[in-house]
Amino acid sequence: MSLAMNREVFITCAVTGAGGTQDRSPHVPRSPADIAEAVIDAAKAGAAVAHCHVRDPETGAPSRRLELYREVTDRIRASDVDVVLNLSAGMGGDLVFGPTDRPLPLDERRTDMAGAAERVEHVRQCLPEICTLDCGTLNFAEADYVMCNTPAMLRDMGAMMTGLGVKPEIEAFDTGHLRYARQLVEEGILDAPALVQLCMGVPWGAPDDLNTFMAMVNNVPADWTFSAFSLGRNQMAFVAAAVLSGGNVRVGLEDNLMLDRGILATNAQLVERAVTIVSNMGARVIGPGEVRGRLGLVKRAPRAA
Repeated sequence: MSLAMNREVFITCAVTGAGGTQDRSPHVPRSPADIAEAVIDAAKAGAAVAHCHVRDPETGAPSRRLELYREVTDRIRASDVDVVLNLSAGMGGDLVFGPTDRPLPLDERRTDMAGAAERVEHVRQCLPEICTLDCGTLNFAEADYVMCNTPAMLRDMGAMMTGLGVKPEIEAFDTGHLRYARQLVEEGILDAPALVQLCMGVPWGAPDDLNTFMAMVNNVPADWTFSAFSLGRNQMAFVAAAVLSGGNVRVGLEDNLMLDRGILATNAQLVERAVTIVSNMGARVIGPGEVRGRLGLVKRAPRAA
């Protein structure tokens, strides 16, 4: 594949995530007020898109509570800072087995399997411009934990998102996820051209070496829009790799807690560094209005009090 650098780049900031990072950095936002503030600061630093999970305000544990999503989106929309809202719909597909000699019954304390409508309910209520669709199942880091997204579940969730007028961001953790995403578009469940996030370096998905990354890029249809990220120390290297390969970029505390060795980052600092990398490569960082125009997104007004 010939080099096709992207000259007009949008930055997504994934501000908190659903991993167990809440006690590893004081900068990981927990409450809706903290998450909204992190989004606003990231937008001021140059992020056009904010990818949001919610957490229990007391414990920091990942949550699917509707009132938390509503408060986050209301706070962001009521601010004077413009940003494209991207809400996670990845929660509710957590399958945790018992020990290998007795995998059933499931570990009920950690298993969280919800139906399609329940997994999309916060999207229906909040109507962000974008929501994520994890387009496959993955052995996700831990010994007995599977991120479970069956073909039937993805068809139903994708159809609901399309029907709501919310653009799915296809989260692809391996090449098979991209293959199924293309199938959803061919079936008319997802609209073309689609939006893809290439998730690199996540155990045990696609590793973040450049050969694998370019295999992922080469499986994205030419008329689709894609972004990419990697975890930890490779986050900023993948800012450059994504731009060079024709894509957009994602940074944020969901994927990386460090600014430099021994220095904990804020979301805004990670965005600022990404802006510097993109600009020094000769590309232009575009804002939320241009992203909406490019992707055909609809901005919603704040809810009435």
